[in-house]
Amino acid sequence: MTSAQSGKTRATLIGFSAVALWALLALFTVGAQPVPALQLNAICFAIGGTIGLIWCAATGTLPLLRAVPLRAYAIGTAGLFGYHYLYFSALSLAPPAEAGLIAYLWPLLIVLFSGLLPGERLRAGHVIGALVAFGGAALIVAKSGFSASAEALPGYALAFLCALTWSSYSLISRRFGQVPTAAVTVYCLATSVLSLVAHLALEDTVWPATTLGWASVAALGLGPVGLAFFTWDIGVKRGDIQMLGTLSYAAPLLSTTVLILAGFAAASPRLLLAAVMIAAGAFLAAMASRKR
Repeated sequence: MTSAQSGKTRATLIGFSAVALWALLALFTVGAQPVPALQLNAICFAIGGTIGLIWCAATGTLPLLRAVPLRAYAIGTAGLFGYHYLYFSALSLAPPAEAGLIAYLWPLLIVLFSGLLPGERLRAGHVIGALVAFGGAALIVAKSGFSASAEALPGYALAFLCALTWSSYSLISRRFGQVPTAAVTVYCLATSVLSLVAHLALEDTVWPATTLGWASVAALGLGPVGLAFFTWDIGVKRGDIQMLGTLSYAAPLLSTTVLILAGFAAASPRLLLAAVMIAAGAFLAAMASRKR
């Protein structure tokens, strides 16, 4: 393996660590109840952005933030805030299972549109692998079946915009490869401010009532809604983006597994089948990348 290949593999693994952190999102969100979604967003992104500032100060990268184009800041903030706002809105207007599954089209969209990026080549194995993995994720996300209705169409549309927003942000980040990962600090802080404004306009303020609740909020800000966005930035900019997109379908599997271990969910044959499908999809994508 050449040094370039080794670096790309390392970046892909770093990017996958974001997927692993997002697997803890459901567990910590349950622990943070009854804090409203946008308020939780504002707090957690403030924690993530503050940690980013401390890291930038410690590494001497704060001056780099002044050189980042405003366009990059706008795209980054739109990606982080836009995705979460659209996601919460979609779930409020449509059944959570269906809306969640539509929103989770983003890894597939990343794989499909990655062929448009300079230096990337989309192979059949990438597409088939992503579709198989999507099927596995669907078994988990939509385990209670579908109940489509005309009233839910606005929610479904917002869920698709949600998927389009995150996949577009991830692919555009690849095009802005020269922008340092430290810029994610500003994305997080700006998203926190916008989430706070949306919260004050749309929600009632509710604070955690227990120590566990505050610990869950802090854990969210440090991991799934903090560090994860920094490692994801490294993965999409320097890693194998088709492989990373397919591996992202492991998130609902890992999330459900964590909930089972924590006693909030029960194991089932459906989960095993989903695991096999997601693993098979990742294998097909890996073989396609290896041929390249």
